[in-house]
Amino acid sequence: MTTGDTLHEVELSIGGMTCASCAARIEKKLNRMDGVTATVNYATETAKVSYTGEVAPEDLVATVEATGYSATLSPPPTPAGTEPAPETAEPDEAAAWRQRLIVSATLTVPVVLLSMIPALQFDNWQWIALTLASPVVVWGALPFHRAAWTNLRHGAATMDTLISVGVIAAYLWSLWALLFTHAGMPGMRMAFDLFPSGDGDTHIYLEVAAAVTTFILAGRYFEARAKRQSGAALRALLDMGAKDVAVLRNGTETRIPIGQLAVGDVFVVRPGEKVATDGVVTSGTSAVDASMLTGESVPVEVGPGDSVVGATVNAGGRLEVRATRVGADTQLAQMARLVTEAQNGKAEVQRLADRVSAVFVPIVIGLSLLTLVGWLLFTDDPVSSAFTAAVAVLIIACPCALGLATPTALLVGTGRGAQLGILIKGPQILESTRRVDTVVLDKTGTVTSGRMSVDSVHVADGESETETLHLAGSLEHASEHPIARAVAERAGTLSDVESFENHGGRGVSGVVDGHAVLAGRLSWLRDEWSLTAPESLRLAADEAETAGRTPVWVAWDGTIRAVVVVSDTIKETSADAIAELRALGLHPVLLTGDNHRAAESVAAQVGIDDVIAEVLPGDKVAVVERLQREGRVVAMVGDGVNDAAALAQADLGLAMGTGTDVAIEASDLTLVRGDLTSAPDAIRLARATLGTIKGNLFWAFAYNVAALPLAALGLLNPLIAGAAMAFSSVFVVSNSLRLRRFSPR
Repeated sequence: MTTGDTLHEVELSIGGMTCASCAARIEKKLNRMDGVTATVNYATETAKVSYTGEVAPEDLVATVEATGYSATLSPPPTPAGTEPAPETAEPDEAAAWRQRLIVSATLTVPVVLLSMIPALQFDNWQWIALTLASPVVVWGALPFHRAAWTNLRHGAATMDTLISVGVIAAYLWSLWALLFTHAGMPGMRMAFDLFPSGDGDTHIYLEVAAAVTTFILAGRYFEARAKRQSGAALRALLDMGAKDVAVLRNGTETRIPIGQLAVGDVFVVRPGEKVATDGVVTSGTSAVDASMLTGESVPVEVGPGDSVVGATVNAGGRLEVRATRVGADTQLAQMARLVTEAQNGKAEVQRLADRVSAVFVPIVIGLSLLTLVGWLLFTDDPVSSAFTAAVAVLIIACPCALGLATPTALLVGTGRGAQLGILIKGPQILESTRRVDTVVLDKTGTVTSGRMSVDSVHVADGESETETLHLAGSLEHASEHPIARAVAERAGTLSDVESFENHGGRGVSGVVDGHAVLAGRLSWLRDEWSLTAPESLRLAADEAETAGRTPVWVAWDGTIRAVVVVSDTIKETSADAIAELRALGLHPVLLTGDNHRAAESVAAQVGIDDVIAEVLPGDKVAVVERLQREGRVVAMVGDGVNDAAALAQADLGLAMGTGTDVAIEASDLTLVRGDLTSAPDAIRLARATLGTIKGNLFWAFAYNVAALPLAALGLLNPLIAGAAMAFSSVFVVSNSLRLRRFSPR
């Protein structure tokens, strides 16, 4: 373990949490440790911990255990490209709750019927009810009693404390009444009232003790099942990769486990098989179905030189692929990491709920005692009425719904996004999507395909087109710009370049075959090299710009000798995407380093009015900053290395998944599909997730604000209170699950 200021991160799996106040207690204890910053997620039962200095992971586990909960270090996920972990049966939390629920419900139904319907009450029915209710109170509610006792030993109180105290109080009151009052006499009758009413010492609460236990067991069961469903998208993502792969070695195929695949290995993908890992096709042509990874329904044609992504499916011919990334570096692994990190985070709006949950249980216990004392001191009602109101206060309180409001919505929203090829990096991003009013779109690779091609070559009198392409292509081959690649591909045979230099978006220079070659903008050649263009080349360049194409000026040995015209195709879906962004209330701006006429031609075709052209890569940040100074909340969509700084500066950065790792790392949202229509889909999904979180929190708060006073005033039967408390948690989780139905337009 290293010491010092190095920041380490670890994830803990936490057992024994039963409500939001549990998570708040653990988080508070961990954050009290020197150099530790922790976020505990009740829904995923994990803690994400950053620590420095002398702290060891074992210290973190010990702190959680000292708080009264179990903790283990979480193993890293094992998506495509890693050796799968040995199969272990994942404990089914819902199954354990279901068993208790079935037994408890079977015993509770006759107790409730006997207690609520006087016509069914025969002589000594109350003793039958006691016999049936006792196993429910003792065994059915055992998880709540056990957790309450553990918390008591650590000087804390949680939701389980409220449940346990309420159930035991109702049961002990009933037992006392049966043993020491005439409630235990043959012929005793008792009616059920929607609103509690004191009935002397003859009223017993066995149906409350049993039914509240059963209602809460039902709530925990449905909550556990829904939480499992909400995390299904991430589990499906992690299970998506291939388990083994056929590698070509010495001309023969050898099938090996996926964990043994190394960068540089060439592997075979037959029709119907999954691509084992990220790579480049070396042989064969086929269509690759990436729908499970990107949400794109149409298979993409690939051939030699094209990139493929692990976990996609070969829908056509046989492919040979050279592995370029394996293990944690693959796109699938990065997607899984981003989704996991997003689900472990907390939106700012959840912080208030956490603070409330931390003090909620002690306040409720105090309020219950005040209710009991107040009824005894200030009313003439029997003791049972005071007891009824106090128990109702204990049972109705529900910080669970507050704790589930954000994480369940995040689980479902980010999981659904992953299925659609939309990666949300964290819950704080959700707030930004609601405030954005301007979207800045990089042209090349975002609005257009980014696959540049040479349309034509215009040379000055006496020059050769072949020589022009050879010199320009050899020079541009040293650059990674899409335009440079297009020129290099058209040139064919290339020579080595000496003294190559990239001049920041204006052009490139170098020595090819003894010639000092320049290629770039006319303004750069004119202003920095004092070169003059022939009139014939000017006319050709003007005509190309008017048509929306890009002229690349080529000079060597101190003279401008040619113009290479390069064009890019607009993505078929770009115009529809711009229309959808406008419908979301966003003002689109096209940003490009290209010339004005080419940029305006593209903008006109896709429906953008605001164009900022001839912007150097380093100045894109300045454009975003200027828009922000004007009071706009800016989203930026880009895909290249030169977009990374602007993506980071923007209030909301969206990186195309077909772009560079630098751009993706700097962004807030990643659009795996590389289709601009996924940008409005991403914003809609993020806004829907935030709306669900706020709706959950509103109902969780409103429920307690409305229900607690009713219970304290004696207007709520404990039986109804138990059902309402269980329903509130189920409602929050079910409301979050609606996000699974989100679909792109």
